[in-house]
Amino acid sequence: MDKQIDKATIRRRRVRAMLPWAIGSALVLAALIWMLAAMEKTVSRRDVAIGTVDRGALETTINASGRVTPAYEEIITSPVESSLLNSFVRLGDSVSAGTPLLELDLESANTDFEKMLDAYEVMRRELLQLQLNNKTSLSELAMQIEVKQMQLSSLAVELQNERHLDSLGSGTGERVRQAETALATARLELQQLRHRHENERLRAEAAEEMQRLKLSSYEKDLDMTRRTLARGRIPAPYSGSVTFILTDIGSKITPGQKVAVISDLSAFTIEGEVPESNSERVKPGAPVAVHIGKIELQGMVESVIPQSNAGSVGLRISLDNPRAKGLRSGLRADLFISYGYKDDVVRLPQGAFFKGPGEYQLFVLDSDSRLQRRKVKLGDSNSSYIEVVSGLEPGDRVTVSDMTDYRNNKSLKLSD
Repeated sequence: MDKQIDKATIRRRRVRAMLPWAIGSALVLAALIWMLAAMEKTVSRRDVAIGTVDRGALETTINASGRVTPAYEEIITSPVESSLLNSFVRLGDSVSAGTPLLELDLESANTDFEKMLDAYEVMRRELLQLQLNNKTSLSELAMQIEVKQMQLSSLAVELQNERHLDSLGSGTGERVRQAETALATARLELQQLRHRHENERLRAEAAEEMQRLKLSSYEKDLDMTRRTLARGRIPAPYSGSVTFILTDIGSKITPGQKVAVISDLSAFTIEGEVPESNSERVKPGAPVAVHIGKIELQGMVESVIPQSNAGSVGLRISLDNPRAKGLRSGLRADLFISYGYKDDVVRLPQGAFFKGPGEYQLFVLDSDSRLQRRKVKLGDSNSSYIEVVSGLEPGDRVTVSDMTDYRNNKSLKLSD
């Protein structure tokens, strides 16, 4: 009869049976861990920049972008509708003030100017004719007044004689009254003539003054047209370099069309733009750190354009050293515009990864050779530091390079 096996013995037998499987599974798991560790992405220390988080003051700035432009530049436009006859300079040429740049076809404009001269001569003769007519009219009235004064004197004498005869009994009262009436009538007629003469004089002066004003206005138009025609061989406004020139001979040109640009390339400024959301923080006179490649300059906000264009506001930056070596028109500039100051903040060295306040996935050095990805919230910044709102503490070492290529990696291994 078989003896029943106790439960403890059964458990020991089961453990001994499962032990090889457990050891095998552990070995497989260890192998997988080793393989995953071996497959972990590795980056060279030389390819990443690592900054240390600390605590200190932060002069807050707004990031903006811009381009180097000549400090002095003039856009030359066509004064009239015309066509291009000749171009005397080429792009990049250095020119002196007054140097002819272009020659325009002004035949039509000259014809119009000659018509204006004819019209001006007609207006001038009309003024002379008006003055002559007024002079004649006033002279006739003056003569009538003089005649009337002589008649008045004669009637006064006649009245005096009639009164004398009446006092001697040789005259009659009726003849005296007639003489008095004639004298009074002559006086009224003389007064009327004088009023008419004065009114005519005022009318003549007003008419002549109006004609003179029309003539003066036309003279100004003539002078402007004359100067416009004189600019037909368009001269350089000042010494500089030709940065734009119209060269398509025979092409039609409209009034106000750009035909040339003269720039002074010995001094430069920055034309920039800042997001509209930050524009209220930018004020004229604010200090600006300007980074152009490896060139670092200081400047100041000279002016802010009030209009918004595609979500950005334009601004002009004057440089402390506008003639710095290495400046060239068209170079891109990174701008850091100061607008405030914070004391005792956790800060991270500025790096290429930073695009503005917000949340970032940064790689933090958690050992001498391993980087772990961590969510970090960043705030204000300047050209040297970025404010850490959360996620990092003083002493942490963080990659400040652009790590976009590793955005899907949770950790990285550093190699020498």
